[in-house]
Amino acid sequence: MGSRSTFSRGLALLVAATFFMENLDATIIQTAAPAMARDFGVQPADLSVAMVAYLLAVGVGIPATAWLADRFGVRVLFLSAVVVFTVASLLCALAPTLGLLAAARVLQGIGGALMVPVGRLAVLRAVTPTDLLDAMAYLTWPALLAPVVAPALGGLLADTVGWHSIFLVNLPIGVVAFIAGLILVPRSAERRRVPFDGWGFALVAGALVLVTAGAEVVATSSGVAAVGGAVAIAAGVGAGSLGAFVMRRREHPLFDGSVLRIRTFRVANVSGAFYRLMIVAAPFLFTLLFQVVFGWSAFGAGLAVMAVFIGNVAIKPVTTPLIRRLGFRRVLVWSNIVGGVILAVFVAVGPTAPLPLLLALLFVSGVVRSIGFSAYNTVQFVDVPPDRTNAANTLASTLQQAATALGLAIVAVFVNLGTWAAGEWTGTPLLGYHWAFVLAALTLVIPLVGALTLPADAGRHAVRRA
Repeated sequence: MGSRSTFSRGLALLVAATFFMENLDATIIQTAAPAMARDFGVQPADLSVAMVAYLLAVGVGIPATAWLADRFGVRVLFLSAVVVFTVASLLCALAPTLGLLAAARVLQGIGGALMVPVGRLAVLRAVTPTDLLDAMAYLTWPALLAPVVAPALGGLLADTVGWHSIFLVNLPIGVVAFIAGLILVPRSAERRRVPFDGWGFALVAGALVLVTAGAEVVATSSGVAAVGGAVAIAAGVGAGSLGAFVMRRREHPLFDGSVLRIRTFRVANVSGAFYRLMIVAAPFLFTLLFQVVFGWSAFGAGLAVMAVFIGNVAIKPVTTPLIRRLGFRRVLVWSNIVGGVILAVFVAVGPTAPLPLLLALLFVSGVVRSIGFSAYNTVQFVDVPPDRTNAANTLASTLQQAATALGLAIVAVFVNLGTWAAGEWTGTPLLGYHWAFVLAALTLVIPLVGALTLPADAGRHAVRRA
């Protein structure tokens, strides 16, 4: 007879719901932008300031979560984050100008930055290694489902009851989450009163802001602006490196970099960052190919790419049993190999390719994406001791935020380089996109090498049932 589960499914579902809410609001403005622009008297493109403000605020808030959780406790911080996010959502709905909307989005982003990693920490602190896979399965689906739902939901609400409702839907969710949190999030007497590493925070938060803003510019601009974005990314990497150097000399650093000595954590968050980067980038690359080269409408390209996310969701019920059967190393190795092969196959795909073939490739890409994403999200914590979970969780969240921000920028660079070179040689962008897929496939060699360095039995205590 199997042992009884040691983690609270109610708590995991609560945290997953707040994850979903935060992920949803990161992108829901996109399809509502025209309606919002009309009310504010601006151009739809100007609404990007509200989206970027949210992402920048998330980048600023995440590095402080470990210290705040130690100082005030997970329960207090999580409930406070839910309140901040919910109140900020109301302020977004009531904002009469774009400037005030952007300000409210900053507040909302700070709430989201605290809500996500602190919520995950609440689950991790209560779970044993043998239940980690099941617990992380609950926390993975929001990141896979929200990008599918957000554009459709944002457009539907904006076209029917008005754009204000895209923020108002958070109010009942936030109220229910707060009440549920009072019941489900355990109290903890643990407190650590250590000095706040202001220099470390300034450098790391500044690095995330520069990388996020620079990536947004590179992904959406060209010419001098794109060069400026690249310079911002380079400055962000420099600030982050300086922050790492400074924190090594602190008695109480913002991040405990020693967790990177744990092999499974290091592989999941260093080489694995390139896998997450491609998770963000691949759907964007597919969409660009279908619209720019194949000449499809935005709606048609969006429907086709839905096959990626259908694959994400369809495989979820068997992901955990698959990882238990094959082990983390084998799953990660094959996720990178198959994912790279699928990207490489698109080198042979042109405008005349049969639609069923395209949809099948996209579906399989989504399946592999989901399996690998779940394995990386779980293996990063399998060997982290309980007293270092907070430090590992915050460092992982920060590195993942940077990888997410860089995803679209990297694809934009691949496409721009490929199409420029192809245009010089053939005058057609198709070859350039083919080269972009080659570069994307080669990027997965980095996490593949990292996965191969894991021992065959990596995380065995998390895949074995008592």
